[in-house]
Amino acid sequence: MNPPITRRTFLGSTAAAVIVAGMKAQGTVIGANNRIRVCTLGFHGQGGSHINDILKMKSDAEYVALCDVDSDVLAKGAATVTKAQGKAPKLYRDVREAMQDKEIDAITIAMPNHWHSLAAIWGCQAGKDVYVEKPFSHNIYEGRQLVAAAEKYQRIVQHGTQSRCNGTLIRDMKLMHDGFIGDIVESRGYVYKNGNRGSIGKAAPGSAPANIDWNLWQGPAPERTYEIKTGNFAKAQPGMWVHYDWHYNWLYGNGEIGNQGVHQMDIACWGHNRGMPLRVHSAGGRFGYGDDGQTPSTQATTFSYADGTILTFEVRSLGSFEEANGGNCGNSFFGTKGFYVVGKGFFSYKEGKDEDGKSGARDQIPIPAGAPKEQKADKWQRWFTAIRSRKNSDLPMQPLEAHHSAAHIHIANAAFREKRSLEFDPKTEQFKDPSVNRYLTREYRKGFEVPTVV
Repeated sequence: MNPPITRRTFLGSTAAAVIVAGMKAQGTVIGANNRIRVCTLGFHGQGGSHINDILKMKSDAEYVALCDVDSDVLAKGAATVTKAQGKAPKLYRDVREAMQDKEIDAITIAMPNHWHSLAAIWGCQAGKDVYVEKPFSHNIYEGRQLVAAAEKYQRIVQHGTQSRCNGTLIRDMKLMHDGFIGDIVESRGYVYKNGNRGSIGKAAPGSAPANIDWNLWQGPAPERTYEIKTGNFAKAQPGMWVHYDWHYNWLYGNGEIGNQGVHQMDIACWGHNRGMPLRVHSAGGRFGYGDDGQTPSTQATTFSYADGTILTFEVRSLGSFEEANGGNCGNSFFGTKGFYVVGKGFFSYKEGKDEDGKSGARDQIPIPAGAPKEQKADKWQRWFTAIRSRKNSDLPMQPLEAHHSAAHIHIANAAFREKRSLEFDPKTEQFKDPSVNRYLTREYRKGFEVPTVV
């Protein structure tokens, strides 16, 4: 194994290319004191919460390494871990070198979306268990390959849609699937995030700062010139797409439906419980921003399934239901005998009367006495438990379920970009129109290919 890259040696340097594909998975050997040895890959944003959360679980895990393409981010992470553990972690800039470290039992991935599946597949191939942030994939092909890698190498792979660990939701989903409100005929999810979803500004060609390895940041995405923000947005972040606004570029992200939306989409797919759709229509646009973002800020999508039921999903970043106390993200499920609103409970369709005789109130349906008890389990505890037991049943969701939820996002975005309704084959996971199948995968840069054979 190559020695770890330190802050002193990797500033301004290019990491050596290390071929990970083809590594044979090793059985997980838990580190000292039965603690799982962890490395987080990418932690400027959500990955920082990974570090803070796991550092509190001293009896379960310890940090032995960190990896990030930004040397400033890496240095801050190293200081945080060193202070908490009293021991400095090894530092890597190139994820491929981190994969070679046999002292790492498990990795958490919070890199941009275009890296999620590839890093997770490499982790499986290197014999490491994986926690991969949402969405599970950047396109449908990648998700399917990650499912195959988890199965082939018998790795524990958990997806970062933490609602699957919510005790109330686990109970209520079981009730719905058992027919508590009849057959579910429509499921609805929505995301109305406007607080930090404003204009991202305009871009101009520029040079990446010394602390960011732009080649490694791009990874499997096509080679592009580094861009900086202009005008009033120039100081907002170190680059146009680094470190957050990549969400709104098709090369790196999947839009708001694949950002916050993936959480509500996962709940919708979980409750609807119909697998993959047959048809999809998605429309909208990027309204009111006048920026260089490519993905829609307003998007309405309808999926239909083999039995005729539908799942609708809305994204709107210009306004929210917060003004009407409706919340900015949510899910509802409509059955033949009643409906369910996440966070509110089950209701009948019968209209009640308030004290003034006005109609519109609904009768809430109480949870039956024989309902399953609410399960309480933190997302990290579920993951560590599964790593030790080697049982996928200890995970909050299976990799295939994660793939299906992310695939709904990719199918919706394909229809949006095509500006027409599309038919989809759930068995082959391809569109009926072969010309649309270009959205299923992408051209990968040499050295960063998602393997056809995992």
